[in-house]
Amino acid sequence: MKWPRASRRVLLWAGAAMFGITMWMAAPLALRRLAFFRVRQVELVGIRYLDAERVLAALRMSPRASVFDDTEVLAERLRGLDGVADASVVRRPPASLKVIVREVEPIALLANERGALGVVDADAKALPFDLSNLDLPVVRESDRAVVGVLARVQAFDPALFQAIDAARRMESQPGRSDVLLELGNHRVLLSPNAGPEVLEAVMLVARDLAAKARAYTELDGRFAGQVVVRRRGARSA
Repeated sequence: MKWPRASRRVLLWAGAAMFGITMWMAAPLALRRLAFFRVRQVELVGIRYLDAERVLAALRMSPRASVFDDTEVLAERLRGLDGVADASVVRRPPASLKVIVREVEPIALLANERGALGVVDADAKALPFDLSNLDLPVVRESDRAVVGVLARVQAFDPALFQAIDAARRMESQPGRSDVLLELGNHRVLLSPNAGPEVLEAVMLVARDLAAKARAYTELDGRFAGQVVVRRRGARSA
């Protein structure tokens, strides 16, 4: 029995495709045994605050590691490192790997009782970051509400965030506390759940006062639909 010519052509193409797929899957298994493909260089991309040696150590690569080893395993090890939000590893044959890291965004510097500073994220969790390249607001307590307000300011208005020197909790009345932001000689009062619309209103008022060269001490954004401007003698807390 003879196969039609078209059917034979389809079978030949299917066989060639299966052979190609098999070779593609088997090649890394064979090539990783060759010394020529052992990793001799690792390029780190995205590292700003983490220590490079710490990142390399987290990869836990053996001296015989190959560029054809499973890169997802390496990326998963990096994702478990404090301060890493996400990571990926790209092969660069014959002997290099490119490691791309996205760090957790630092939000504030936390001062302990002895005055030493540490870095925290939006959840007030400590980050193993180098302080020398960081210019962040200082907080006195590991308070998620305070740091959460700072994180929203950073996301919505980076210019305002850069102007903040410190932030703290302020007891406004029995059973209620708010967040106080210190910006040089100015202060901004916000509720812990202040959203983008409140931040926008505060910034519009601040810019308007600056444009008109009007002095003020405090902006209070805790009231619905309005921002209260206190020009002098703002109450302290």
